[in-house]
Amino acid sequence: MTRYLPLLLLPLTLFAQGKEDPRFPAYRIIGNIYYVGESDITSYLITTPKGNILINPGFARTVPIIRQGIAKLGFRFEDIKIVLNGQAHEDHVGGAAEIKEATGAQIVVSEGDTAVMEGGGKGDFHFEGRMSWKPVKVDRQVKEGDTVELGGVTLVAHITPGHTKGCTTWTMIVADGGRKYNVVFVGGTSINPGVILTNEPKYPAIAADYAKTWKILHALPCDVFLGAHGVYYGMIAKYERLKNGDKPNPFIDPAGYKRFVAESEKEYLDQLAAERK
Repeated sequence: MTRYLPLLLLPLTLFAQGKEDPRFPAYRIIGNIYYVGESDITSYLITTPKGNILINPGFARTVPIIRQGIAKLGFRFEDIKIVLNGQAHEDHVGGAAEIKEATGAQIVVSEGDTAVMEGGGKGDFHFEGRMSWKPVKVDRQVKEGDTVELGGVTLVAHITPGHTKGCTTWTMIVADGGRKYNVVFVGGTSINPGVILTNEPKYPAIAADYAKTWKILHALPCDVFLGAHGVYYGMIAKYERLKNGDKPNPFIDPAGYKRFVAESEKEYLDQLAAERK
């Protein structure tokens, strides 16, 4: 059974300082979904006949890794037409401006994360002054249930706030081996160190927003579980199994998704209870 690290122990400051080895092989996950990210900071390429979609452009330092991974897989970096993200934090959007400049891709972001994206981190309720990146102009804002379509691929935006005010979980259906699978790209669920659920002055609705997020995530049908960090879904172990030819595809993991959401919600409820004592 895949084991997942407690979400509150995710080494965000370690990633921000760039101390982990970011290199990781690019590979096909399932169908037309490919992995082109770092060892934990994820980036996904979704290919279509009309150009490609990138989910999570990573740090600025991640852009060469994405570029090299796309080339290794036989695709063109310049064919990125749309860039999506799950959360407006530097480790997931710091490379957006460079990718847009190099490819002309459309940047699509939730309404709640737009101002922070365009401000290069300014306006973030928790990390302003500690996390920043090159500002990038948002071309389209999405709300709950909005779709992004390209070349026969449709992604649906599910606004799952709390981790950021506009944190977004994306879903799609992928065809592989004559079957169709529901894919969920979780935007982010952890409560960052120092965040107070019952008294966060720059985000007074945070507890209520997290509560909405759990309802949405519990309701999503999921066969293939992916997310903003590889540790969410045990990526490295699953990659090794995939490389070894394990069947069925190890990324098909509905039970792992349910467990992840339940554990994430429990951490939230535990912190909420502790604060209210």
